[in-house]
Amino acid sequence: DSSAMANLAQRANRSPIHTFTLAFEEDEYNEGAIARQHYAFLVSEDEFDQGFTLICERGLTYWADPAREQPGEINRHWGGRGVYFEDPDGHFLELITKPYGAMKDL
Repeated sequence: DSSAMANLAQRANRSPIHTFTLAFEEDEYNEGAIARQHYAFLVSEDEFDQGFTLICERGLTYWADPAREQPGEINRHWGGRGVYFEDPDGHFLELITKPYGAMKDL
C-alpha cells in the first residue's frame, strides 16, 4: 500500500515513490492476449534518479535505445536523460527527463 511505500522510501532517505496501475481490456482480435506496448514517462531529474536507482538495485536489464543495442547505458537525448527497461509482463517502459525533440537535434 502507499503508506508502506512512503515508509520504505523515507527509511531509504528518498522521497516517496508514486505508484499507479495500468488496466488492460482483453484484445478481441488477439484471442484475449494483451499486446505488449511501449510506455514513456516524462519525469523530473530527481524522479529519474530514484527510478534508475531502483532499476539498478533490482538488477534489471536496461538500454539507452529502443532497439536494445546499447545495454547498460542511458541516453542523453535533447539535453536530458533516458532509459528503457521491461516490466515483468514484457511491456517496454521508458523514463525520460526531456520531451522528445527533432531527430536532427540529437
